[in-house]
Amino acid sequence: MQNHIDEYFACVNDLTQLDDIQRLDGFTQHLNTSRLDHCINVSYFSYRICKKFGWDYRSAARAGLLHDFYLYDWRVEKRPEGRHVSAHAKVALENSKKITSINEVEADAIEKHMWPLTIRLPRYKESYVVNIVDTFCAAYEFTLQAKRRAKRILQPATV
Repeated sequence: MQNHIDEYFACVNDLTQLDDIQRLDGFTQHLNTSRLDHCINVSYFSYRICKKFGWDYRSAARAGLLHDFYLYDWRVEKRPEGRHVSAHAKVALENSKKITSINEVEADAIEKHMWPLTIRLPRYKESYVVNIVDTFCAAYEFTLQAKRRAKRILQPATV
């Protein structure tokens, strides 16, 4: 297991050290999950799946980490790019290009991680992996946080 973690961090360590990436920890994503934690979840599981199948796991890991790289709270700030659900992927890609070089696989996965809302089909299998893992991670994070919240609400008050 440690080999997977070491190899994973070798793929993304340069990015995780950047202040702008660390700033994602200050934004809430799914209830109480930080955007940074969500991106790391998507990144790591995308890496593991692509590694298992012999695909471009480095690009999947990097795209997963950068797929929600926008530095605003979409619940508060309205963006000129349009509806957040479809526009944030382009913002994330633009922001990613400002901090590192992005290859075609990474760009496609970041830009199309909200497919089918992005309309254009992902071009690479790694893009589909990031898309599907993002969906599963979001559902899991939301469900886990909702379960914790419900447990707190339903717990009898202690005197």
